[in-house]
Amino acid sequence: MSLRVCILASSSKGNSTYVSSETTSILIDAGISARRLTQGLAEIGANPADLSGVCVTHEHDDHVRGIPNFAKKYTVPVYANHGTAEAMSRDAKCRPLSWNLITTGNPFRVGDLEIDSFAVPHDAYEPVGFVIRSGAIQLGVAMDLGIPTALIRERLRGSHAVILEANHDERLLQEAERPWHLKQRIRGRQGHLSNDHTAEVLADIAGSDLRRVFLAHLSQDCNREELAISAARRGLEKAGRSQVEVRVAHPDRATDVWAYAAETA
Repeated sequence: MSLRVCILASSSKGNSTYVSSETTSILIDAGISARRLTQGLAEIGANPADLSGVCVTHEHDDHVRGIPNFAKKYTVPVYANHGTAEAMSRDAKCRPLSWNLITTGNPFRVGDLEIDSFAVPHDAYEPVGFVIRSGAIQLGVAMDLGIPTALIRERLRGSHAVILEANHDERLLQEAERPWHLKQRIRGRQGHLSNDHTAEVLADIAGSDLRRVFLAHLSQDCNREELAISAARRGLEKAGRSQVEVRVAHPDRATDVWAYAAETA
């Protein structure tokens, strides 16, 4: 078995991640336009018509904006829990979607990919993260979360790759020209993860199988790539895993494609 992962875009303006095994390919969220999704997939040699589904973490626009047009154009089923589907269906464009309803905490399959969803603290109706497995290979996805709960840490352990939010640097957020209530929302228990929290998570969950960390959803005015990477490496070093690769996701271009095969495990 094998797994390929590429973050097509990640920021407050739009998020989407491509994940594929040898026979199945999916998107995690589709918060950029259908045109950008199609272009991004083409750039990594993926055909949108081959997608088996879009798995949605939560209903915020930067995670679902492209779904109505993209799913309609390519007849792609949408996987979401009841809370997320209900929230999305308030938009008339989303009501005709081909829904595949999942239950948070219960595993489901898309092709040969086994997927577990788990609750995350964020100011949405029923936000989740995902653990995606292709055979023994595991990818953990935790984006848009205010605090790193014990459940999140438990689910991410054992991953060969993780996509983890590193939204802001505490000092830059404090100094930013943003309304006080917005800063409080970002720093709150249902807001977004700071670089320091990201480092704490990595120090706790980084095991011998971990090969790659993707840092996602960086704030463009309250974070810097070098600060996020430095914090992540600090956490990995604390776990004794300084050799793990760290990559930052970008708002306007895709990351490299991370590929891992069972025979290298």
